[in-house]
Amino acid sequence: MRIGELAQRTGVSERSLRYYEKQGLLTSERTPGGHREYGDWAVDRVIRIQALYAAGLHSTKIARLLPCMRDVDGGPSAVATARLVAELTEERERIDRMIGDLVRSREVLDEVIVAASEAEASAAASATAGRLAESGRRAEAAHSA
Repeated sequence: MRIGELAQRTGVSERSLRYYEKQGLLTSERTPGGHREYGDWAVDRVIRIQALYAAGLHSTKIARLLPCMRDVDGGPSAVATARLVAELTEERERIDRMIGDLVRSREVLDEVIVAASEAEASAAASATAGRLAESGRRAEAAHSA
């Protein structure tokens, strides 16, 4: 498939696909006219690359990691090294810390939402009480007159 079709099938721009190739993350064959040609396998590879970028990995680490990932057939790769496993474990721990930070941020936001909701309800109740009191004073003044 040509680069445009790969871009369409993966939702990734042609520019990004060329960048992936330049970084060694993706390979293609060339037609006699110089156009890139990709196999069907490239769709899975691009989706995997996108997932790794979304996880916060940079292209250098992704390039080292891709050969170690399971192939489309589910078979394990024998290319992983102890150092790469250690680096990936560190990366997972970094992501776990980020998740913890996000959970704490969400908890603070929840507290602010509750406090703001209570303040709004209290203000609305005070306003209603004030209107009722004013209405009562008017009625009393009208009755006295």
